[in-house]
Amino acid sequence: MIVFENNNFIVKQFTFNPFSESTYLAWNKTTSEAMIIDPGCYLQNEKTELKSYILDNEILVKYVVNTHGHIDHIFGNAFCKNEFSAQLAYSALDKPMIDSSKEQAALFRMELQPSPEADILLTEETILQLGTYSASFLFTPGHTPGEYCILFKELDICFTGDVLFKESIGRTDLWGGNLLSLMTSIRTKLFTLDDAVVIFPGHGPSSTIGGEKRNNPFFL
Repeated sequence: MIVFENNNFIVKQFTFNPFSESTYLAWNKTTSEAMIIDPGCYLQNEKTELKSYILDNEILVKYVVNTHGHIDHIFGNAFCKNEFSAQLAYSALDKPMIDSSKEQAALFRMELQPSPEADILLTEETILQLGTYSASFLFTPGHTPGEYCILFKELDICFTGDVLFKESIGRTDLWGGNLLSLMTSIRTKLFTLDDAVVIFPGHGPSSTIGGEKRNNPFFL
């Protein structure tokens, strides 16, 4: 479904795989340039759904970006990079997790096509352009060692991966998780954003920074 539309910029949300992960397609209608954020397409019908939407709307996928390296967020890395000849971007700190993703998937009795190597290793200096719109990156470890949130400052939207959810926070009991780091990331990188910024998490509904400051039980 379309979860954001502002003039010529659209965000479409897909819910994919057994983990009900949110894959986002963010695109500039003027230039047709797009970014796939956390491609979780696992089943063939999910891959077909994503590809059909992109082809039907004549979208040019420039980037595939992983906020972090857990399998539910990278199932579609190989598919999307191969289908759309896009540049793949993720964090060097999560690369060991991504490199071992096939073995991790096997623990859930699932198959995963190994991810290609990154074309871009994310840092806080990384800027990715979709026409005149700029995506910047906030280093927000805690759920994983190398997670980044994706901020489109001029649009007041932020993709928060599995760091911050509507009235919840990411798990820290998985490999590389750290509760203190996660809480610090949220307080210093996300809660310093404008209250009006809309967040699009890796699972579940959207919210706003102001709403989370007021209502998130982990910060009351």
